[in-house]
Formats: sequence, C-alpha cells, structure tokens
Amino acid sequence: MRGGADGLTLVPPIGDSDYWRKRPVLAVNENTVVRLEGEKRFGLHPLLAGLTEPYSNGDLAVIHCVGSEDSTRSHFEAQDLMEHGGVNTPGGWLGRFLRARPGIRGGPLSAVAFGKSIPECLRGAPSVTALQSLDDFSLGSNIGQFIEQLDSLYGCWGKDVALHSAGMDTIKAIRCIEKLDRKSYQPEHGAEYSDHPFSRGLSQVAQLIKAKVGLDVASVDLNGWDSHWAQDILMDQLISELSQGLQAFYRDLGQKWMETVSVVVMTEFGRRLYMNSSLGTDHGRGSVMFVMGGGVKGGRILSDWKGLKDDVLEGRGDLPVTTNYRNVLVPILERHGAHDLSGVFLEYELSPLLL
Repeated sequence: MRGGADGLTLVPPIGDSDYWRKRPVLAVNENTVVRLEGEKRFGLHPLLAGLTEPYSNGDLAVIHCVGSEDSTRSHFEAQDLMEHGGVNTPGGWLGRFLRARPGIRGGPLSAVAFGKSIPECLRGAPSVTALQSLDDFSLGSNIGQFIEQLDSLYGCWGKDVALHSAGMDTIKAIRCIEKLDRKSYQPEHGAEYSDHPFSRGLSQVAQLIKAKVGLDVASVDLNGWDSHWAQDILMDQLISELSQGLQAFYRDLGQKWMETVSVVVMTEFGRRLYMNSSLGTDHGRGSVMFVMGGGVKGGRILSDWKGLKDDVLEGRGDLPVTTNYRNVLVPILERHGAHDLSGVFLEYELSPLLL
C-alpha cells in the first residue's frame, strides 16, 4: 500500500475513547465499524467487511502499531529502508530470501512483479520478471520463429554478459506464459475480481499459482494512500479495492491452495492521529499489516497497544511503532523455507512475532 496507509482508519481502535475524541471528523463511524468476535480493542473499517471471511476462518491476522525504525516520514526513505530490509544493504529482502533457501531456484516465473518496474524488495533475486499483465507479456500470434531467432541472438552472448541473462530470462518467461490459457481462466468458488489493476494483478497471481509454473514470490502494488487531502473520499475507494481483491483471491484459491500461500499487506508508515486543515492526515509512524494464508494463526489482532494519550504519541501526534515489520515477516519466510535469516535481515536483532 504505497503512500502511507492510515492504520487508524483501516483498523480503528474502538476500545480507546481517545480515538473518537481526538478524531471527531475522520474517525470511522462507531455505528458502522465491523465488530470482530472476541475482539474488544479494534474493529475493521466497514469497507473491509470482505475480510471477515478469512478472519473468522482463522486465516487472517492483523498486526497494529507496526512499521520500521525510519523516522524521517519520507515516502522515499521509508520505502527504501523497508524494501531493502535495512540501511545500505545490498539488494532487497525478498531477493535475499530467495537466495537464502536451500536449493536456489531461478525459473523464468519464480519471482514476478506486476507493475512497470522491479520493486526494490526483489532486487538481487535469482530471476525476476516485471510485467503489467500476462496478456501484455507477449509478442503476438505466430511468434515461434521470431522467438527462435531471439533465442539464437541472445544465446550468442557469453553467460557472463548481463544482456545474455536478461534476454534469456525474458524469452523463457514468454514461452512459459504463452502456454497458459489466459483467455478462458475462470476464478473458482464464486470469486469475483474487479477490473482494477490491483484486483487484476491478484487474479493473474492466482492463475500462475494454479498453473504450477514455479512461482515463489509475487508483488502487487496498490498505490495512492497519501491522504493529505479529503482522506475519507480518497481512502474509501482504495479500501474497497483492497478488500474486494483480497476476498476474491482468498475465495479463488480456496483451502487447497491457500494452505501453501502467504499473503502479506504492508505500507511504509501510517498517518498522524490529528486531522490537518485539508480534511486529511499527514505522514506518521505506526500503521497496520495484514497476513493471510495457510499456517497463520488468524482470527486475531496482534498489537502492543500503548494508547493515544499525548505522552504516548510521537512527534506531533504519531502512533508509535511497537512491532518492527521484520518480526512479522520472519515466521512467514521460515515457513517458506528460509531457516537462516541472518543474511536476509542484516544487522538487525530479530524478535519474531508468533504468527
């Protein structure tokens, strides 16, 4: 969720009276908050109602007051630290994770980023493919001979030449995608994806998973959470897309596939508690993460909640970070085969969250 998503709107602290008192305009309406069974501290924004299904099934956990140690409140610096997994670290944490597992695999579609470029978190991966759509990642019809010619062209370069590796990886990815029956893909279990890029991206991730093309990691962005102005109007659409996309993905994969899939939703920082003069909120610190999938002890909201008193807030009214995002990621990466994370999160003392 690039832009700094407001965790106090996504998962409002309904058990804290200071939330309603200090956010008289932007607080989520108390009568519409989604109440969760057994949870008195927090609720869900009404537009996140689609997530009650995986939550009730024990497949979704929410972590509040989470973030990084970055205190610049700069999108660029906070995203850079979070994606690299540290300051001045080589490559991204996902790239290092893919190399840290026993028996490194680097197939043409082992790591896929749906977007215009490779995100920093995947830098250094054995192989990465960036694409905006499976349909766009094609050279048209009757391309067999053309692909053979490209194969010969890039193959003439030595393996130590970067152009050789990039060209051959792209050709392998095209060949793999061409084998997919993309036009006739039908989501299962009544799942309905919207036509929003985020939802379309998740739909195509589901298709790659089911096609067993060797996908290990996929990255899908939902941009636009920088809510300095008219926050309610801006966030409502984004929250709907987030909820609808995740619910469709969860239903589409069903129990069979979700047992082996982990979904992590994160953002670079949260927003300030207090509203600004433009009916929005400025850059803050703590926000929320969502973790969905098999192996997750869900149906819980985890938080070392300190409250919203002024002596607890940081700076001019920021929710403090009480859980570092790395500690949320550690048990997930371990579940997916990385047992030594010393080379993934460098120079940071890990204290994994029990997920």
